[in-house]
Amino acid sequence: MGEGRGEGLATKPKILLSFFIGAETEKEWRVFFLVTQLRPHSNPLPKGEGVYLQNLGTPGLLSYIDNQIGIENKSGLLFAANNMKALVVDDDDLIRSNVAEVLSNEGWEVSEAASAEQALELLHRDTWSLVFCDVRLSAKNNHEGYDVLRSFTEEQPEAQIVLMTGHGSAVGALDAVSSGAYDYLMKPFEIEDVKRISQAVRRGFEKRARRSPSDELPSPPVYTSDIELVGVSAAFVEVMKLVGRVAATNLPVLITGESGTGKEIVAKAIHRRSPRADKPFVAVNCGALPAELIESELFGHIRGSFTGATVDRRGLWQEADRGTVFLDEITETSLAFQVKLLRALQEGEIRRVGSNQTQRVDVRVIAATNRDAELEVSEGRFRQDLLYRLNAVTIHLPALRDRREDIHPLVTYFAERTIGSNARPVGFSKDAMRLLENYDWPGNIRELENAVVRAAALCDQVVRPEDLPDRVRNYSKTSMTNRENFRPLSDPETANEILLPLSEIERRHILRVLTRTGGNKQAAARVLGIDRTTLQRKLDRYDLEKTELNGIPGKEHQG
Repeated sequence: MGEGRGEGLATKPKILLSFFIGAETEKEWRVFFLVTQLRPHSNPLPKGEGVYLQNLGTPGLLSYIDNQIGIENKSGLLFAANNMKALVVDDDDLIRSNVAEVLSNEGWEVSEAASAEQALELLHRDTWSLVFCDVRLSAKNNHEGYDVLRSFTEEQPEAQIVLMTGHGSAVGALDAVSSGAYDYLMKPFEIEDVKRISQAVRRGFEKRARRSPSDELPSPPVYTSDIELVGVSAAFVEVMKLVGRVAATNLPVLITGESGTGKEIVAKAIHRRSPRADKPFVAVNCGALPAELIESELFGHIRGSFTGATVDRRGLWQEADRGTVFLDEITETSLAFQVKLLRALQEGEIRRVGSNQTQRVDVRVIAATNRDAELEVSEGRFRQDLLYRLNAVTIHLPALRDRREDIHPLVTYFAERTIGSNARPVGFSKDAMRLLENYDWPGNIRELENAVVRAAALCDQVVRPEDLPDRVRNYSKTSMTNRENFRPLSDPETANEILLPLSEIERRHILRVLTRTGGNKQAAARVLGIDRTTLQRKLDRYDLEKTELNGIPGKEHQG
């Protein structure tokens, strides 16, 4: 390397420089170099080409080698050669090669597999650090990706597995992350998503190289879907990823969101995927308990502690010992009770009303509120130190109006649950579904469920607009009236222009994009900025699949 060792080695990452570290001698390291190439070049070290450094020695050599050689890779990190291997598993050749190319450009040594069988064969052949795997790898099995995930988790627990799917859902994200997946990507995803994951995994390996074995945490348990979490929107999927990651910890969680967004359901999801899953889950609605009784209800009391206390009574806190307590509407509690709750959280012990003795109780606390907790603190209604104790992790549930893609699957779910297994299925007319999807649902999921249950009970197998509540039917008319009342003055050039409903504009735009992409739904979804499932629902809603879409050249060959 000599005098000009750092010159011309900082631009394109096409040369691999591997360092093989020999035994340590008295005051220096014996270092042997081997220069190889990721891609063929006539000159082994062409001027202007970048390099990757791979260190096969101990972490203590990192800074020494970096100072001696004077060059870094794109992330400024040094990695072991066997920590740079990535595997891409997908039966779609285009997606597989695209992801592999991005990872290769990020410095990974990439292999590809087109099936679960090939992936498992490669699993036993080498050690992998990063695996991108599709969930559906064949038409016969919709969950082969989870089989690959389980195999890698059991045999190579250090490998980071990313599941990819074109049929994603919130429960799928939760199951994937809870089962040990590093991330869950819904197709179509961006190149930046692959780069983000690649760089995060590499940083994680660099941290683990400097961590002692005693710092390692046990792997989270594997779980399956067993709860009512319905949704496919990107916003809800991201929430479920966070739920999956926090479930295996013992951290307190604060769930925020408007009334009716499903805070208790999410709390149960965290409990059921935690190491405490076989212990009690006790839910307490703090807003429904009088201020003078909430302490006794939670912590218990002894006989004679107040009028009516004729026997000793265990509180809900003790009933949940070694399990989870869910404190709904926590911001409704009094400041006096918040002091005692803070002590229970800090010390892990409680004192029954009227008793001088403390008792140790081991519970995980999940709290929820539909208010702005920070605002409650600033206005003196909630203790700041208690908020800090409760919100080690904060999960915000979006309102239903901010995740409209989930209305259709939620409607279907509620309808199926209402009619039971023996009854004939209930359908929804296009006009009824359009009204449901356009309504803002101030009561969120709870209000939607009420409307669907009512409509399913009143309809004759098919729910039509007249079966829906008045507020839902009249919402679109009210919105149109408001728009008419506040319509701006027309531009002379557009005064005679035909004004189209927003739905018709959307229908035409989707058709235009599909025409430009030759009927390729995946490509069209990427252009539209939505996932493949959402696009399919819009095609069904506007009946494009059976009408105009059939006339697009090449459509029959596209998926």
